[in-house]
Amino acid sequence: MYSLNYFNALCFIWAFVGIFSRVLMIFFKEKWNKWELEKAYSEEKPKWIYLIGVISLAVIAFTWYQVITLQVKFSWIIAALVTLTIIKVASLLFNYSAFRAFAASMLNDRIKMMRLNAGVFIYSIVLVAMGVFLY
Repeated sequence: MYSLNYFNALCFIWAFVGIFSRVLMIFFKEKWNKWELEKAYSEEKPKWIYLIGVISLAVIAFTWYQVITLQVKFSWIIAALVTLTIIKVASLLFNYSAFRAFAASMLNDRIKMMRLNAGVFIYSIVLVAMGVFLY
């Protein structure tokens, strides 16, 4: 019988979010862009970003705690990848206007968006493979 551990779950949840968000972006196109720039990343820094920052730090800390305590082979790989999310979180928290400008430039450039979507989709497939075969 297959047993799901924290690292499997983390891989599968992260992959689901990546794939599902790309599907929504492709399906809703301009509505998605408008929502992202006017609601999610409005001109004034939204308060939810602070909550995301705290949650991100908690997930990173808990993931490394699990690496140390569970002794799952190769768990450090997903922990390192989760830790890299701090780059986006730090940009959101400490350089919001530059992040928003970057997001707008990505959303308004079809080729950049295709590359981003392809990259996220491939990364999500890698996460699924890690969840199935590595953990």
